[in-house]
Amino acid sequence: MTTVSVTSMKNRDLDLVIRGGRVIDPAVGRDGVFDVAIKDGRIAAVAENLGDVGAARIANAKGKLVVPGMIDTHAHVYQHVTGKFGLNADICGVRSGVTTLVDQGGPSVMTIPGFRRHVVEAAKSRVVCYISAYVIGGMEGHYYVELYGPDGIDVKATVQSAIDNRDIVKGVKGHAEIGGASRWGLESLKLSKQISREAGIPLYVHLGQLWPTRNNAHVDADRLMDEAVPLLEPGDVLAHPFTRHPGGFISGATGEVHPIVRKALDRGVLVDVGHGSHFSFEMARKVIAAGIKPYTLGADLHGYNVTVPDETKGKDTTGHLFFGAAPFSMCHAMTELLTFGMKLPEVVATATSNAAKLLRMDKEIGALRPGMAGDVSVLDLLKGRFTLADNSGVTVTAREIVVPAFTIKAGVRYKADSPILPQPVKAAA
Repeated sequence: MTTVSVTSMKNRDLDLVIRGGRVIDPAVGRDGVFDVAIKDGRIAAVAENLGDVGAARIANAKGKLVVPGMIDTHAHVYQHVTGKFGLNADICGVRSGVTTLVDQGGPSVMTIPGFRRHVVEAAKSRVVCYISAYVIGGMEGHYYVELYGPDGIDVKATVQSAIDNRDIVKGVKGHAEIGGASRWGLESLKLSKQISREAGIPLYVHLGQLWPTRNNAHVDADRLMDEAVPLLEPGDVLAHPFTRHPGGFISGATGEVHPIVRKALDRGVLVDVGHGSHFSFEMARKVIAAGIKPYTLGADLHGYNVTVPDETKGKDTTGHLFFGAAPFSMCHAMTELLTFGMKLPEVVATATSNAAKLLRMDKEIGALRPGMAGDVSVLDLLKGRFTLADNSGVTVTAREIVVPAFTIKAGVRYKADSPILPQPVKAAA
């Protein structure tokens, strides 16, 4: 554990000190009350009491959680280019308590220059991506199914694009779901894996039915899992473990965790929540009770599952709520994991240290080590009785909820004032 003595900090010209919060930093095994100092946009020190050090600003975090800047491993923030699907990066990022966003499959070989210019460089949040395996990218949330077959994949060009944009491309996004399998079998997934292997980056795989099957064909979801999951290698990611749609971790035949999933995890395949409109409390209970816990926590917010008010005109800019969506956020998803039995430090790890390792950015983000990026998420852990609802309308009562208090990105403070943050709902007495 790295700390800095109070004496060594005397008279240092610090930019910011976050005082007195409960610091949970899984990367270094820290869990206790500490002060965190930031200088020139980087972590300068972490100590139990920094005392009367020189600091331009003091942030009081007493009674709050102080964690490394949170990382959302499943975002959709290619605003405008992906139609109604892409949200503004900062309402999902720094204004929601999150400092780093991973756009999952929005940019493609054709559109990544625009992604760099108009999202990565424009956002106050840090933004990287998993490049789409398909040349069309994530237009309208993959609504037009026929664009996502093997004929819409250019392996050579996408590999080169990933290599040329290594600073922002951290993986490849593909699909293993029933609607696509009814059209092309697993050919698109195999080509996605080829891109992953040749570019030397992991593959992130959507599970759970996304598209309608062709001509109402029957596809055996368990058999699809048996064929698709073995294609993955250590470091690849299975997303949506708690999906309410056919083709997830729970076998339709047995109602238990599919055996092929356990084999994949045993050989190093990882699990991302990919919350979105997929989250089922029933499935989450079963999967977590079976001893399977997510490695990372992607919120999967997009313009079809949240309503975004136009803050200048007071109007909804995205239209209707799709897929029976309930309001949620990164912190809300953390609350759900707590409610279904994960420990707070485990949940924090999914959003910090584990995510940084997945992105191979753990030397820069995901921990509060001196010299690393001055990214900090300050959270409130509220006690009481609160009602949570999943996308099927099932409700549970949570005894504590996580809400963002404020965000520090590279030493700059941002209010947690995103218009998409859900409001806590108190349970009936």
